[in-house]
Amino acid sequence: MKKSKFPTPDISHLKSGDFEKIYEPAEDTFLLLDSLEKDIDFLNNLRPSICVEIGCGSGVCLTFLAQILNIPAYFISTDINPAAVELTGLTAQQNGVNIQTILCDLVSGIEDRLEHQVDTLLFNPPYVVTPSSEVGTPDISASWAGGVKGREVTDRLLPKIEKLLSDNGIFYLVIIKENNQDEIHDLVGREKFDCETVLSRRSGPEFLSVLRFTRKIT
Repeated sequence: MKKSKFPTPDISHLKSGDFEKIYEPAEDTFLLLDSLEKDIDFLNNLRPSICVEIGCGSGVCLTFLAQILNIPAYFISTDINPAAVELTGLTAQQNGVNIQTILCDLVSGIEDRLEHQVDTLLFNPPYVVTPSSEVGTPDISASWAGGVKGREVTDRLLPKIEKLLSDNGIFYLVIIKENNQDEIHDLVGREKFDCETVLSRRSGPEFLSVLRFTRKIT
């Protein structure tokens, strides 16, 4: 495996008890980090001014993006889990970056303010196929319980992508095979967005991919 030229954010401030409340960085996290690193020239050429992560967890992914970009930007993270919001702020502080953390469901309450303003959007959603009753709790299970097709949370966000992204905005989404990439592309809008797989990797029984959505050139 190619060695990363960028260090993973320092999370030494997080203790074992914290990972009983938030999602501990795992293979899907590192796949997203690797995808951002792979796209770093593309991202720097985009010159994003507003970067948003939905479902920030430990804050590792958005912190990493803030560290590898060579231009200043405004970073916003959201999570439904109060512990994730608190600990993301600490992760940012630990690594010398500035992230505004917001406690909310997806982008509720801020989506109008962000309309066509988001240049880079990250989402590593709860993608595991589970009963619907396990979806959307304000605790650690919200980080993995995805309901039907593992997509109940993701499907609520996808129709908002067109409204959120700027003219040159990009959207990174972590999925597993069971989530059905073709259906996801349909929900984002095939007529408006191109979809590419940045990286894929098997982790135990899961086949993980990071998708990149960009607006079609008209």
